[in-house]
Amino acid sequence: MAISVNGTDIPIPDDPRVSLLDLLRERAHLTGTKVGCNQGACGACTVLVDGERVLSCLTLAVQADGRTVTTIEGLGDGATLHPLQQAFIDHDGFQCGYCTPGQICAAVAMLRELQGGVPSYVTADLAGPGAPTAEEIRERMSGNLCRCGAHNGIVEAILQVAKEQAA
Repeated sequence: MAISVNGTDIPIPDDPRVSLLDLLRERAHLTGTKVGCNQGACGACTVLVDGERVLSCLTLAVQADGRTVTTIEGLGDGATLHPLQQAFIDHDGFQCGYCTPGQICAAVAMLRELQGGVPSYVTADLAGPGAPTAEEIRERMSGNLCRCGAHNGIVEAILQVAKEQAA
């Protein structure tokens, strides 16, 4: 029984009460994933499980058994940043940076949802992929809070990458 985290197998803890967040931070020493509210309300702990965004503070490690987990540390390719990581830098999509790992992981999954035609509350055309508009991105990212107020830069960064992926 193991979880593939950023390409490395990590054994499932003996204690079934261990959260995925605690496994990542305390046992795998991947501290990019942040502890925010520890109640699923802020999104700072967002990681990807099989490509879908999850709140690692509300996910038990045993729920990820046999699955692939990607954290902020696993998004880039060595010295090359993931396009969203670079876009966050280019558009000042962070201030203190505490929420940034969760924001970026959520944005990666959100762009996949858009490309896959998964609608949101504000999706105008339910017949096709969602348009990468600022309104659509704000709605889809509403579960990830930035207490510093960098939301405009975050939306601009995601819009840039969405447009690049659509081209």
